[in-house]
Amino acid sequence: MTPTGIGEAFALRRARGQAALIPYVTAGHPHGGATPELLRAVADAGADVIELGIPFSDPLADGPTIQRSSYQALTHGATMARALEWLDDFRHTHGTPVVLFTYLNPVLRYGPEAFLRDAVRAGAQGLLVTDLPAGSDPVLEGTIQGSGLDLIRLVAPTTTAARIPEVARGGAGFLYYISRTGVTGARSELRATLADEVAGVRRLVSLPVAVGFGISTPAHAAAVAAVADGVVVGSALIQALDAGGVDAGAAFVASLRREMDAR
Repeated sequence: MTPTGIGEAFALRRARGQAALIPYVTAGHPHGGATPELLRAVADAGADVIELGIPFSDPLADGPTIQRSSYQALTHGATMARALEWLDDFRHTHGTPVVLFTYLNPVLRYGPEAFLRDAVRAGAQGLLVTDLPAGSDPVLEGTIQGSGLDLIRLVAPTTTAARIPEVARGGAGFLYYISRTGVTGARSELRATLADEVAGVRRLVSLPVAVGFGISTPAHAAAVAAVADGVVVGSALIQALDAGGVDAGAAFVASLRREMDAR
């Protein structure tokens, strides 16, 4: 199926006065064979864009929940190549855009050119490399930007106002705003200053701004949807999958979508 572009997915939600929902899942979790089914279930539950995490043995930006899902996926035989096969399977039936979420080491091990080629062939629309800061490797960044994949950039509360436009200038699709410093993980409450921070970022960039890290409940998702263009939910979804499998994960995503749309 021909996939929707990331920018188009955001534009469709914006036209309705709504924010895009971006669930994160780990390829190979809760088990390898479930990944195409999980991607379909999450898409059907209301995801506008899906982040598909590539399992890695040393995921430094991830908290214990996603680290555990990566470890489980690796023990079940998940690899970069298999993740792309599962994505290709998903593309037979669904056009929901997918961002591959990875670290630099697996890309280098696979071979950047081969990885980008195979990712595009499998049906990916974007790439987020957590440990590739803007400007750190201009050659590799240029290769990614010329591949047909949107290069998703990250900014954080510690990113200066002068730096934010520089980061966004090399990105596409959306700008990912990390809602707090530290690693991923579900949290009981959002930071009180988040709305002002997101507003400040949106004034500086033209890309849609999606917020992630620590968004754990439908109420959190609705609060973030009121101030941002997109909402990223990862650890809380992984917890739902651990507790009840694909059906529980899909139900959780549907609850996020309902609350976001009801705001």
